[in-house]
Amino acid sequence: MDRRWVGPDGLEIVPAFREGRQVLRVSREGRFVTDCVSVAQVARLVDLADLCEVIALPSRRGFEAVG
Repeated sequence: MDRRWVGPDGLEIVPAFREGRQVLRVSREGRFVTDCVSVAQVARLVDLADLCEVIALPSRRGFEAVG
């Protein structure tokens, strides 16, 4: 679960587990807001079109520069 989405005003959403169930944990500027059990619940807090998925790119360690 290395996924996360960011939005306006410091909003961040990450998958998490609560009581054995997967939830979408919403925080704003590092402070917990709520756990949502569906995307529809997240949509009540933020326009989903404003969210951007953060993708971790693989490290280039171990690769030599070509050129």
